[in-house]
Amino acid sequence: MVRLLILTVAFWTFLARAADTPVYVVLWFDTEDYIEPSADDAALRLALDLEKLGVRATFKIVGEKARVLEARGRRDVIRALARHDIGYHAETHSIQPAPAVYLRELGWLEGAQEFERREGQGVADIRRLFGVTPSCYGQPGSSWGPQSYRALLRMGIPVYLDEGSHVRLDDQPFWFGGMLHVFGMGRFVLRASLKEGDQLEDTLRRFDEDAAELRRRGGGLISIYYHPTEFVTTEFWDGVNFPRGQSRERDQWAPPRRRTEEDSERCYRLLTRWVEHMKKAPDVRFVTARDLPQLYQNQRGSYATEEIRRHLAERQTFLAGDKGVLSAAEMLQILLGIEPLAVEGPAARRATTYAAREIGRPAFERAKTDVASFIRAHRRLPSEVWIGAYYLSLPDFAATLAGDTGGATVSVQTGKPEMERHIASDPVRTFNWVIHPEGFEGSALLELARLQAWTLKPARLR
Repeated sequence: MVRLLILTVAFWTFLARAADTPVYVVLWFDTEDYIEPSADDAALRLALDLEKLGVRATFKIVGEKARVLEARGRRDVIRALARHDIGYHAETHSIQPAPAVYLRELGWLEGAQEFERREGQGVADIRRLFGVTPSCYGQPGSSWGPQSYRALLRMGIPVYLDEGSHVRLDDQPFWFGGMLHVFGMGRFVLRASLKEGDQLEDTLRRFDEDAAELRRRGGGLISIYYHPTEFVTTEFWDGVNFPRGQSRERDQWAPPRRRTEEDSERCYRLLTRWVEHMKKAPDVRFVTARDLPQLYQNQRGSYATEEIRRHLAERQTFLAGDKGVLSAAEMLQILLGIEPLAVEGPAARRATTYAAREIGRPAFERAKTDVASFIRAHRRLPSEVWIGAYYLSLPDFAATLAGDTGGATVSVQTGKPEMERHIASDPVRTFNWVIHPEGFEGSALLELARLQAWTLKPARLR
C-alpha cells in the first residue's frame, strides 16, 4: 500500500511539473510550389491529416501560390488550410529579385518602404482569400533582410517564423526589431528525413532528448518545418527553374520530378507517426504562430536605475536576470528618464567626431533632452548624438550616459556594442541559397542587423 501511495504521489508530482514546464511545438509548412499541381493536393492532405490528429499547424503561404490556388479552383485547399493558421512566405518566393537581392543596396527606411511595396500585394491576397491577416512571415530560402521588420509590423504581422543563421540567441525565441522571432533555433529545430531508408526512430529519440532538456530549463519551444511539395516531389520546384539568379518566363517553367504514389504515402505516414509520438507526451503542446505572442509577451524587467547603469557601463547588451529582461535600447531609454517605447535601432553607424575627453554638464543635458525627443518623434534610436557642432556615436553616448557620475563635467566613454555578436559574420555562407546569384553576399544587410541589435533580447515564456 505504501509503495502504491509513493508511486501515485510521484505520478501526480510529475504531471504537476509537466504542467509548469510545457514543451511547445510549432509545426509549420512553407507552402510555396505554384508550378507543380500535385503540391496543391499535398497541402490539402497534410491539412486534413493533421486536423484528424487534432493538431493545428501554421501554413506560410506565398502570395503567388494563393492566387494560383484560386485560379485552379482549389477552394477545397483554401478551406482546409484556413482551418489551420495562415502565415506569409513572400510574394513570389524565387522569381528575381528575391528579397535579399532587392534589399541589399537599400538603407533601413527606404528598404522597409520597398519591402512593403513589393510584398504588400501578397499579404492583401492572403487576407482576401483566407480572411485573416497572416500571423507571421518567414523569408524564402536565406533571402533575409532586416528592413522587412519595419514593413511587416506596419502590415500587422508580429511574428518572424523561419530558420536561418543571420541572427541567433540561445536556440530559443527572441525579440528583435520589434518582432517575436522563432529563428536560429539550433538544436531545437527538428526535421525527420523524408528520404527512403532514413530512420524515423533517430528523430523521435532526439525529440525526446530535446523535450527533456527544455523541461529541465523550465519549458521552451521546438520548431518543426516542412514544405507540402516535399511530400510529392524529389526536388524543389524553384531550384529546377530559377537557379543562381536565372529568370524564366512562365511558358518555360519545368515541373520538378515526382515521387511515386507509394513513396508519397510513406512520407505522409512518417509525419503522422511523428505527430502521434509527440502527442503522447503529457507535457507537449502544439501551438501556432498566432499563439506565440500570448505565450511570449514582451515583458520588461524591473531593475533599479543603478543596476541598469552599471550593466550598460560594463556590457552593451541585453540584461536578463531574475527581475526580467531588458534590451540595450530599453535600458538607454530608462537612463534618459523616459518610459521605454518599442523602438528601432539606429539607421546608420557613425564614428564619434567630438574630440574632447569631457562634456560640460549643460551641453550633456541638452544632448540627453535631444535624444529623448528624437526617440519619441521617430520611435527609433539616433545614429549620432550632437554635442554642439560635433557628435558622439550611439555606443559612445550610451557608455558616457551610463558612466555619468553627476558632476559638473561628464567623461566621454567608448562604447562596445557586445549585442552585435549575435549577428552572423559570414556574408557569403549566411546567404548561400541556390536561387541567389552566384557569389551573392549580404554584408550591408548584416551591418543593418548589427545596428538593430540594440533591440535584441531573449523572449521568456509567461
